[in-house]
Amino acid sequence: MSHWIFTEEHQMFRKAVRNFLEKEVAPQIEQWEKDGETPSSLFKRMGELGYLGIKFPEEYGGSGLDLIMEAVFTEELSKCGAGGVGAAIGAHTTIAMTNIWRYGSHEQKQKYLVPGIKGDLISALAITEPSGGSDVSAMKTTAKKEGDYYLLNGSKTFITNGINADYVIVAAKTREEPVHRNVSLFIVETNSEGYSVGKSLKKLGWRSSDTGELFFENVRVPKENLIGRENEGFLYIMQNFQYERMTLALGCIGASEKALELAIQYSKERIQFNKPLSEFQVLRHKMVDMAVDIEKARNISYRALYLYNKGENCVTEATMAKAYATEMLNRVTDQALQIHGGNGYMMEYPIQRIWRDARIQTIGGGTTQIMNEILTKQLGIIS
Repeated sequence: MSHWIFTEEHQMFRKAVRNFLEKEVAPQIEQWEKDGETPSSLFKRMGELGYLGIKFPEEYGGSGLDLIMEAVFTEELSKCGAGGVGAAIGAHTTIAMTNIWRYGSHEQKQKYLVPGIKGDLISALAITEPSGGSDVSAMKTTAKKEGDYYLLNGSKTFITNGINADYVIVAAKTREEPVHRNVSLFIVETNSEGYSVGKSLKKLGWRSSDTGELFFENVRVPKENLIGRENEGFLYIMQNFQYERMTLALGCIGASEKALELAIQYSKERIQFNKPLSEFQVLRHKMVDMAVDIEKARNISYRALYLYNKGENCVTEATMAKAYATEMLNRVTDQALQIHGGNGYMMEYPIQRIWRDARIQTIGGGTTQIMNEILTKQLGIIS
């Protein structure tokens, strides 16, 4: 559906992205799912087309466009049929490189952001650890300053692009206390001595993105690779969570639209009791309910996007968008699979992949339960 937030320029861009994805991405998805990764060639191709630098300044090779334009790209990418592709590209542009853009030095942007925008280097963000997920402040990875370097020790897990990344933004403790003022972010090149990658993790969904374990054993990180100020990393992570969660919500809207589209198409083609499924009232109404659910998520998410693009604080709106849109996606994909019946459970039907890919959304980027806890404070329910 059209929406007032998008201009004619946004809609023209949407058509261009959709055309590219249909021609160059969709035909490759099955192979990438088997390979367990999005190839570096796609990053390179998207870099050539300017898709990796939509919001980044022209000074560093970006397009300098608004965040709404990047939102269009996010929505369309999520409709390509494989959540893993969107996860791989999003981890690079939205989650990792954004930290360099917002908090990094000019030298860091020249060295890492510029080739990242071109697709010559792939990036990842490493926060989650084996001993804890949602509790960022409980991380055990440390970075101790020694002369012109920081000695990095610890491990990370569930890192999207972790297998193939050329550099990783790593969160580590640079002192013990005070909590929330003791974490720093570092750019770590993956060819550094003492840096190693564990096994490629096998996942229920997002199979076309590589997910890995990372290990650091006395990795010498040059002091100039510290992003922003020492001990301010937790603040940077929390600030970027607003946009990350909003992006996840937008991706859910795109994926749910694809699921509904497949359900409608199947209901018109599948004949049962001598008539198409679309002629059964209960199924027609089910699809209407799915469309309404998507529209609710869309308006909550676009409201957050509008405020964020204006530079306003939108913690409440972005958190609501993430909480509602991710749960909505699970509902819609589950109903879409149900409409497919037994065929929906078969691997040759794409709805099964969209259903599997959807499940991570209420976990990654902050669980629904964490979102609800944030909202209880934002709404003044608890102090």
